Amino acid sequence: MTEITDDLPARLLHEEHSGWRAILAGHGGEHYARAMTRDALMIVEGAVLGRDDVIAAFRSAPPWEAYEIHEPAVVRLGDRAGILAYRAVARRGDDVADLRMSTTYLYDDGAWHVAAHQQTPA
Repeated sequence: MTEITDDLPARLLHEEHSGWRAILAGHGGEHYARAMTRDALMIVEGAVLGRDDVIAAFRSAPPWEAYEIHEPAVVRLGDRAGILAYRAVARRGDDVADLRMSTTYLYDDGAWHVAAHQQTPA
């Protein structure tokens, strides 16, 4: 068992950046197929998506071109879970999304997995 230590903020930021890099490369669906728990949810404006819907949405959407993470904060949830909250700014052409986000991560089977993700327009 890996315990959460003082490197938790860096670990969760690393995981979040991995997801963003996959989205930018057009591989968000494949990344989240591996990264999400089976019963994971993504809460977006107007919808709550299950894992399969999230994967399909990433596979059909055009990738974002750039992103920035601002003001990251971590909440520890015991020794195998944590929440990363932050402000994200993502760009695709002239489209700019300014969002408040949180991702709940669970440590299981030697890796961190997304259990829930929420995003709210700023």
